[in-house]
Amino acid sequence: QVQLVESGGGLVQTGGSLRLSCTSSGIIFSAYEMAWYRQTPGKQRDLVASIASGGNTNYANSVKGRFTISRENAKNTVYLQMNNLRPEDTAVYYCAAVTRRTIDYWGQGTQVTVSS
Repeated sequence: QVQLVESGGGLVQTGGSLRLSCTSSGIIFSAYEMAWYRQTPGKQRDLVASIASGGNTNYANSVKGRFTISRENAKNTVYLQMNNLRPEDTAVYYCAAVTRRTIDYWGQGTQVTVSS
């Protein structure tokens, strides 16, 4: 059974930092591209950042310079370090395992709330 379990969300003030973690089981983690998405009520789920199996990264323009995605294959875990948070970063953040641009698995999501 495949599981992606996110943690690290919470409430933070504007300018603060959070680190999200997503730990997987049931997949060959090192073979997957991993990604973080976020979603607010009534809107589509948008890509925040992704990291290929080889380590290449990609970021949404809105988070470049503030967020950093990384992975630790030995722990089957992908991270999202979020700095200088803004109220518009408030969303549910989801971890995803991706192959050939197709999302194979989703996590359950973790809420991030940034207060102004």
